[in-house]
This record gives sequence, C-alpha cells and structure tokens, in this order.
Amino acid sequence: MSTAQSAPAQPKSWYTIRQFTPVAAAAKGVQSAAEISIYGDIGETWWSESVSAAQFVRDLKELVAESITIRINSYGGSVSDGIAIHNAIKRHPAKTVTSVDGVAYSIASLIAMAGDEREMAENAMMMLHAPWGGIEGNAVRLRELADHLDGWARAMSTTYANASGMAADDVLALLSDGNDHFYTASEAKACGLVHTVVASVPEAAAAMASFDLRRFGPGGAALRAPAASAHATLPLASPLVLPPAAVAALPLENSMLPTNAPGNQQTELTAQARADLIAQAGADALAADKARRTSITQAFAKFAGAPGVAELQTACLDNAQCTVEAAGQQLLARLGANATSVAGALPGIQIEEGRDQRIDAMATSVLARAGIVGGDGKRIVAQHNNPYRGAKMLDLARASLPESQRNASYDQMSVFAAAFTQSTSDFPILLENIMHKSVQAGYALAKDTWSMWCHRGSVSDFRVHKRYRVGSLSNLEDLDENGEFRNKAIPDGERSSITASTKGNLVNISRQIMVNDDLAAFVGLTNSMGRAAKRTVEAAAWNLVTSNPNLDDGVALYSTAATRLNLAASGAVISTASVEAVRVAMALQKDVGGNDPLNLTPSILLCPTSLGGLAREVNGAEFNDDTSKNQRKPNVVRGIYSTIVDTPYLTGTAWYTLADPNEAPVYEVAFLDGNDMPFTEWVDGFKVDGVMGKVRLDFAVAAIDYRGAYKQPGA
Repeated sequence: MSTAQSAPAQPKSWYTIRQFTPVAAAAKGVQSAAEISIYGDIGETWWSESVSAAQFVRDLKELVAESITIRINSYGGSVSDGIAIHNAIKRHPAKTVTSVDGVAYSIASLIAMAGDEREMAENAMMMLHAPWGGIEGNAVRLRELADHLDGWARAMSTTYANASGMAADDVLALLSDGNDHFYTASEAKACGLVHTVVASVPEAAAAMASFDLRRFGPGGAALRAPAASAHATLPLASPLVLPPAAVAALPLENSMLPTNAPGNQQTELTAQARADLIAQAGADALAADKARRTSITQAFAKFAGAPGVAELQTACLDNAQCTVEAAGQQLLARLGANATSVAGALPGIQIEEGRDQRIDAMATSVLARAGIVGGDGKRIVAQHNNPYRGAKMLDLARASLPESQRNASYDQMSVFAAAFTQSTSDFPILLENIMHKSVQAGYALAKDTWSMWCHRGSVSDFRVHKRYRVGSLSNLEDLDENGEFRNKAIPDGERSSITASTKGNLVNISRQIMVNDDLAAFVGLTNSMGRAAKRTVEAAAWNLVTSNPNLDDGVALYSTAATRLNLAASGAVISTASVEAVRVAMALQKDVGGNDPLNLTPSILLCPTSLGGLAREVNGAEFNDDTSKNQRKPNVVRGIYSTIVDTPYLTGTAWYTLADPNEAPVYEVAFLDGNDMPFTEWVDGFKVDGVMGKVRLDFAVAAIDYRGAYKQPGA
C-alpha cells in the first residue's frame, strides 16, 4: 500500500493508523480497509517510544473497516499491554492480517499471533522467550516474582499454541527454559507461527536501527543480528552496550548504508565516514559504561555500612561485563547472607544497616510509643527485632549523630543541639519522617461523609475551572409547506465554576519538647493536624449544603423559581407521602435543553442527627405510616434511599434528597492534581530552636448543578 492510496496518517509517534480511501479499499476487494503500523516498544514504561495499550484499544475500537493490516517491527515490551493489544485485535470484527516487517521479539511476537492471517517478511525475525522483570526484596518476594512470571508464561503459551497448532507443553518449554528462541521467516512458517512468507520491507531495517535496546542489558546489541539457528541462545552479558552507530560502523570492506535518495539507493561509506562512526561508537560506549558505574554506585550507597558491601561494589565497578541488574542481584545476595531469615523466631523484618531502614525503624518505634493508629485502624507496633524499640528521643538523637560525635558526656541540650544543627545528622530527617507518617495516619483514620454524596474531581491549578453541561435538541419537526426541512436551533450549554484554594498551618517542635520526651506535644499534635485536614474538607462540603449558594446563573441552588423547582413550597416531616412527592419532583427535572425528563431517582438523604431515626424508619418500613391498622398500604418508597446520612453539621428540620452523584453530580470536591492527602514539609527552624513544619491541603468545593437535588424545609 502506498501513501497515495490512503488517507493521511494520524499524528502519533508510537503507532500509526492509516485509513484507506474507498478506491484503494475497493482494490483490495472490500469497501473499507485500514493499516496499523506498530514500530516501537510495547508499553508506557520503556524508554522513548511506546505503544500505550489503553490508547491503542480505544483507537482500534473506533476504527471502522472490513479489513485491517497490522504491521509489526518491535522488540517487545510490557507483557500485560501486549496481551491487551492482542485481545483487542482478536475482538475486532474486521478481517485482520498481522505482518512482521522487521522484528517481532518478545511480547511483540504474541501480538503477531492475533491476525486471522499471519505473514512475515522473508528477511524478518521472530523471537519467543520467557517473561522477565525485576524487583527488590527478600527471598520470599523474589520467589513470589518467579511464581508470577511462571504464571505469565503459562498464560502466554496458550496463545502461541492456539495460533500455531504446536503442543501447549512444547510452547511452555520454550517460555520456561530462560533462553531466547529465534525464528527466521521460513522457520516460523514451518512451526505454524505464520501462514505466509512475503517479500522484504526495506524501510523496516532503518527503523530497527533506531530502537534503544538497553533494556535487554549489555547483550541487547546482539539482538540486531541473532544467529541463524531457530533456537539460538544469546549470551546474558557482553562487555558494553553497542549503540546503533557502533553496529552500523562494523569495519567491513564494503559497508553500505541506506540514504535518503529516491529509490532507497545505497552509497559506499568513505574511510572518513567509517572512522567518524567508529569514534562515535567508542564515545557512546564510554558514556554507557559511565552511566553503568554511576547507577551501581547509587544502588550500593544505601547499604554502605553493611559487611562486605564496599568490596562487592568495587568488584562490580571494575567488571565491565557486570550490568546494573547483575550488581543488584549480587547486592541482594550479600545482604541476604548478613540478615536472619524471615521465617526465624522473631516476627517482622530484619533491620539492615542502610540509612533508610534505620530511620524507618526509629520512626516506627516513636509512633508505637505514642500509640498512633494507622489508616487500617490498627495500632502501629514496633517489632521485637527493632533495635530502637522503646528508645526515647534523647537516645534517637544521639544515634542520629556520627559515631565520632556520640559523646556520652554531652548533656541533653547539647545532644539535641548537635542533632539539629550538624549537617551529618539524620535527626531532622527522622523528625520529618515521624511527623509525615503521623499526619498521614491521622488523616486516613478520620471519618468523613462527603465522599458518600459528593462527586470527587480534580483540578490542575488554582485558576477558575469550568464544569460544562450540554443541552439537548427538541423533537424533530414536520417539513414546511414547501417540503423543506427546518433549521434546528442549537441550545446553549450551562456551566458552573470550581476553584481550588490552600488551607494549612505551621507547627513548631522545639528542643524542650524533645528533652521532655513529650510525645503528646510532638506526635500527638501532628496526628491531630492530619485529622483536622480531613475535618476541614468535611466542614467545607457541608457548608455548601447549608449556605445554599448561587450557581453561575445567579439563582440559588435550591429555589422555587421556574428555573429550579427543587425547593418544596411548604414544609413536611419525613414520611411516605413527602418522600413520594420528592421522588415525583426529581423525576420531572429536565436536562439543559429542557427537552428530556431526566427521570432521576432519589438515592441519598441528608438530614440532622435528630431526624436520622425517623428517616431510616420510613425508608425501611414495609407499610406506610397510616394510623388505621385495618387499611394498611404498602410503603411505596420502601428502600428508595440507598444512603442516609444524619449529621451534626445540619440543624433544624430541613432535609435534602440527592440522586446518585455518579449519575447527576450536585456537589463536587476536587483536589489539586487529584492528590487527596495532606502535604507536609519540614525545615530546620530559623526562628525556632528546633524544626518548623507545614501541613497543607489543596482542594476545592462547589455546587455544580441543581438537577439531582431537592430540599424539603421540614416541619
């Protein structure tokens, strides 16, 4: 297919969809046809190019075509994304053809199995291997990862087996032996992985040279030119990662590179050009090794004090074949040799000598002593093997100093002065850790009700953000006297506004509080600030209900005006009759255009605490509240409210009915960038002899629509 035969490509960097013109589609024997080119990494977590499964699935679902060709030139990527893409192709009603233009390695080969017809260029390659991944953790975590990867292999093997006709056990063996299995086009056809071998695709080779293969480790460069054997196995390590320029600069006598000239002509490299490429390859190789050494050094820094770590780091740095991943595995093995088993007599984790682990253990001991309850409702406990269990703040301050400064003759104030001011002290970091966790625990534990009846939103900044509602068109009309169609007036939409603001406070922690080991003033105060942050959002939401604000049209949220009709003209207590009247009124509410009744159903009842019992009684009663026992009638509104919220924030006799906020949102609570947890920041105090902390929460509350809401003044 040439570009002239098709519509312009969609402007995407990671895959391209081309819709054929009717003429070009007719030439293929169908009314509509399309082509998708996947020339990049599969998934959003790898390097510069990627194929987002979510976006791919959406675009493919919207693509209307009788025939779709999916062209593949990819080294693989995310297993879960690749499976989602494969399944999306299988679900599409069009006849699908998957064509391997250059390479279909790893999960890209599984995507190739999705086509009703599968073809492969004569000079293309396909590779199958086991899924792989990385994780940090103890032996139990690593075994869990291994089991997880085995599960992926079993799941993937069914796809290859169903497509090729190979035995499922044989495919599983290929995905479980740890080797990379390569297939030429003819070998893939012989195994049933593809149906047809087609002519080569020149542009695929140029695209292959642009791929970044660093994710495969030092052996990644070899993936560009695997051995011809159907089951060739690559070495797991090689001296350095060769960039594309280095591969292109191999010192062949008649090296040829494609040019941009018409017809893809090729030109012999000059000696100078070859020398320049080789020089660039050497520079890239040195840069890659520098990046390798830097990453290894950073990984080892956290465990610098552990026995044998320094010697292991030196060995890894000096071994050019040692990748960052391999160094990490050796580090885990060394730390595991120094630690006790997780199945030992003492519960919990083994505290290592790393800085982060030490600070975390200290913070846990303080929170446990203060009796802080975590977000799960359970008290935080310091395990028996926590070396700082029961330690006072003075002990922790002294332990935070370098050994050379832990002078036992220092008085308490001197210890804390050094802990607060010495640049090598971990004490300020420890305090920040403690206070952050304390604030978060208080916020998570505090109860709220707004989440039951408000829509949760997000804003990107502190500007005014609009919420728009589009109107509907009126019914279709008869033709005029001349038999012509009439113009339809397009109704205006409606909008409401919401604006985020910042609320917060400062807290000062002095050395006197530390000396007195006053956890109530230290941890208890920050924990209370977390609760206060949660309560601030709750109070702001309820204030919207009681204040009855004006919307952007200048009319109050609840009003008897013709543009609202969501405020009862006369008050009534909660009863079968009054709830039924509310139900009818909400069902008659119309959309923005005033054409379609929304037929909304009451879902949530808000009322003062004093009316909560009556509300639940009416909502749950089998019969209505007639006084005559001989003429009992079924309660027609029984169970109509799925949620009843009675609260001290409401007083008097008024009660409110809301529709499901997911169906017709009336109130919205939005957080800056969707972050609904308080932000904490701590600095060494300049005005305070200690540290000064800031707790803030960026959020907005607003009434955004009157539809789906009704107020009964009560009696």
